[in-house]
Amino acid sequence: MAKAIVLIMDGVGDLPTPKTPLQAAKKPNLDKLARDGITGLLSPVGRGVVPGSDTSHLRIFGYEPKICYPGRGPLEALGLGMALKEGDVAFRANFATIKDGIVIDRRAGRIDTASATAISGLVSMKIEDVDVIFKNSVEHRGALVLRGPGLSHCVSETDPHAEAAVHQCQPLEAGPAAEKTARIVNKFTQDVQKRLSDASENKTREKKGLPQANAVLLRGAGSFSSVPSFEERFGLRAACIAGGALYRGVARFIGMDIFLVPGATGDKDTNLFAKGKAALKALETHDLVFVHVKACDSFGHDGDFKGKTKMIERIDKELMPLLIKSGACIVATGDHSTPCCRKEHSGHEVPILMYGPEERSDDVNNFDEISCMAGGIGHITGKHVMPMVLNLMGKGKKYGS
Repeated sequence: MAKAIVLIMDGVGDLPTPKTPLQAAKKPNLDKLARDGITGLLSPVGRGVVPGSDTSHLRIFGYEPKICYPGRGPLEALGLGMALKEGDVAFRANFATIKDGIVIDRRAGRIDTASATAISGLVSMKIEDVDVIFKNSVEHRGALVLRGPGLSHCVSETDPHAEAAVHQCQPLEAGPAAEKTARIVNKFTQDVQKRLSDASENKTREKKGLPQANAVLLRGAGSFSSVPSFEERFGLRAACIAGGALYRGVARFIGMDIFLVPGATGDKDTNLFAKGKAALKALETHDLVFVHVKACDSFGHDGDFKGKTKMIERIDKELMPLLIKSGACIVATGDHSTPCCRKEHSGHEVPILMYGPEERSDDVNNFDEISCMAGGIGHITGKHVMPMVLNLMGKGKKYGS
């Protein structure tokens, strides 16, 4: 049986100004796979729909977000290695700086990870009959889990996303569960500010003229509920190689094994060679390996055309030779477009290529948004990807007798 690698270049799609970064980049390996394989355009969630990274990854791997999307919070928590139970309510969380009740820095001066870790133990607590569990990740980021009876994820966020007062959490549905959850969140917000303001680490930061990490902002509430595993669904043992917590969280949510790679940071300096070596290792014990690269999306959000182009060139030079060397079938695509001219996600399709020893080829010679319009795959949505991957691997099931 053939094995497969699914490479998702986050936010790789773009708009021509007059070229896209994919068109401008020197990428002989991706272009060769496009030439030898078959290509097309992919709308991960639906035609013209602007995808989130979480929902698009779920859809690409065969999970309908309308049915099983747990919210961003649980996926972030899972990506940090937190063990979730049925009914847990989880949030994305980040340290922030407040002064006179106003958020003056949503990222606490991008507090370094070591300092954030030093104060993270002050954030977990018990309120009423609910355990409040916090874990930090990189810099100001983290996740918060509420565990206890009678909770609901239908509550508003406390993050004002601006220089403003911390928002009061409000129930978004009628009933005691949402009211209780909002009450717990507001009590947490108040208590954690007192704890952090008294922390020695923050006293030291204040003396050094650094922003204090004296508040925790919450957003992306969701309730955890388990789903059938990827192996149960498709008969494939799968592994994930990703630097970002969200993508590891999606993988854990659907039952993929996580390979933690030193130097896989999820930013522009990520060690792509190490990711490639880890993919080769994972293929020894797994049928499918999901490799995620984040930085194209970050450059798109920054409007950095040159940076995004150079990142694509790095992927082609440092990562693709190892993936090709594996001998596995290769699927390369993005989870959404992040055009540099818009600095945000858009609903434009992303190119997709599929390469395998028994796959057909088309007349497309380059891997980019414009060339792949003419590809043999045509225009597909995320729900089509896994059936096509199974067929590529020779694992498709007959429909009918």
